[in-house]
Amino acid sequence: MQSLTPDSHGIAVLLLIVVALILFTRRRLPLESSSLAVLVVLAVGFELFPYDVRGEVLEAADFLHGFGHEALVAICSLVLIGKALETTGALQPLARLVAGMMASRPRIALLLMLLMVATASAFVNDTPIVVLMIPVIVGVAVGSGLPLSSMLLPMGLATIIGGMTTTIGTSTNLLVSSIGREMGAADIGMFDFVLPAVIVGVVGILFVWLVAPRILPNRSLPMEEESHRMFSAELHITDESPAAGRYLSDVLAMTEGEMRVERIQRGDTLELARLPSLVIQSGDRLLVRDNPGNLKRFERKLGATFVDDNRDGGEREELLAEVVVTQDSPLYRRSLTDADLATGVDVVPIAVHRSHLSRNVVRHGIENLRLRTGDVLLLQGTRAAMEVLRESSRLLVLDGSIDLPPRGHSGRALAVLAMVVLSAAAGLLPIAVSALIGVGLMIALKCLTWRDARAAVPVSVIMLIVASLGLGKALVATGMAEYVAGAFVNAAEDLPAPVILSLFLLTMAVLTNIVSNNAAAVIGTPIAVATSQQLGADPMPFLLAVLFGANMSFVTPFGYQTNLLILNAGNYRVMDFVKVGLPLALVMWLGFSIVLPLMYELTGFQTGES
Repeated sequence: MQSLTPDSHGIAVLLLIVVALILFTRRRLPLESSSLAVLVVLAVGFELFPYDVRGEVLEAADFLHGFGHEALVAICSLVLIGKALETTGALQPLARLVAGMMASRPRIALLLMLLMVATASAFVNDTPIVVLMIPVIVGVAVGSGLPLSSMLLPMGLATIIGGMTTTIGTSTNLLVSSIGREMGAADIGMFDFVLPAVIVGVVGILFVWLVAPRILPNRSLPMEEESHRMFSAELHITDESPAAGRYLSDVLAMTEGEMRVERIQRGDTLELARLPSLVIQSGDRLLVRDNPGNLKRFERKLGATFVDDNRDGGEREELLAEVVVTQDSPLYRRSLTDADLATGVDVVPIAVHRSHLSRNVVRHGIENLRLRTGDVLLLQGTRAAMEVLRESSRLLVLDGSIDLPPRGHSGRALAVLAMVVLSAAAGLLPIAVSALIGVGLMIALKCLTWRDARAAVPVSVIMLIVASLGLGKALVATGMAEYVAGAFVNAAEDLPAPVILSLFLLTMAVLTNIVSNNAAAVIGTPIAVATSQQLGADPMPFLLAVLFGANMSFVTPFGYQTNLLILNAGNYRVMDFVKVGLPLALVMWLGFSIVLPLMYELTGFQTGES
């Protein structure tokens, strides 16, 4: 096999990829910021140090073409179509069917739900499906007493499995198919890999249905009258508060010793030691952590308030709502003090729930906490304001006891979706073009408003895809994709080609649970093509190894955006995902390792060109 020697540009690109993958795992660093940094380094680096590729100079502008890439256009368009289906209520018959069966035949209803959401996710973005089903499942669990944990996480995993079956199922699929076509490796049609995806996916669905509920612990229901979800809130001590001027020990006694004070803040900078002899003064802020019912009880007993403004909280109706923050929510990246303005209705944010709230956040106060995907905000307001919240298509309220309101135009939205799918499947139009036409029709038919459209596509997704496309382009142009593929093949040269394919699939499955699935797919695709070329094998199974592996975001709640929604909505812990997701990923890895070589006749020891 020909030995390749990387040049300085190639080594720099490989180092940048390593740095980028590390940055993409930093939860405190916004994904769009790290993506922009990577894009800037690429553009500036190749502008200052041009790279000559067979007489063509690779310049900074080449890395900006990702903003107009057909895959990005298709992804954004499909996200908007999914938003239109969500706001028109086009998927509500699915939710009503599941809710109707759960009470009488829960086991069969669970299987039916898993199959339905998996089928829907083959054509619709996963997020609107999960957003629709969360309040329905929570409501069923509250009303019937069924364990919420046995339904919510399996539902989320089923949407990921279903998304593997078509090119429009996930953004990962679109990126792999688009890059594979650009490299001349394979022109992947919408349903070209549906057979292996369904064969292995059925096994995965059966695992999620039969095994996952037995592994998952019975987590407490989040929407009982006294919710067991723990929220962090600040109690403001006022002049009228009976707690003002009393020792901390006496203040705790006013709550029968049930209130747990995690921090006492006086002024803007002074944090006081929680000594029993400390005298609580007017203006002090007590950070407490408890369920919503207890928080309201502590507020009444201490005569304190959760808000520090001029509104008259005493006349407000005692009604609470838990709202999950999603990426297209107006609450996303807002501070707690700005959340009431972001909702657009007269509600008061009083507390926030976040899994493993860091000590740093506790120390600096929750009023400046920037809300992120998966956070649950506790809001207080009038019954009318809460009804507006529940009817809003921009907010996910965790209350399944009230039916989702009909939106109208659902038939039109489904017809547009069918047009998009059929025109792309029949080869009449590229998916990017048909999806873009679909968005135009959704807006023209009033299935989607521009306000919802502007909020539906997160900037982080766009920047990540563009940066990843830039890294992939540099990887190919500098020859590093071929070099990495050669190193991979040389390390496994004594192994049969099916085993090499299996190891490649496993590598992608591990990578996608550490970094973004899109980043893993874009970087892995050119390496997969180069690997198949050096083996002298059909590139299709290697492209599918990237596609399927990058979709196996089962093991961590941070591997996929819907996992974060489910983490908080179901009161899960990180280890719950590991307990179910790890064996599921192993089952599907073994399944694809068997099915792909058999379907594409990848057998024995294949040798590449020397």
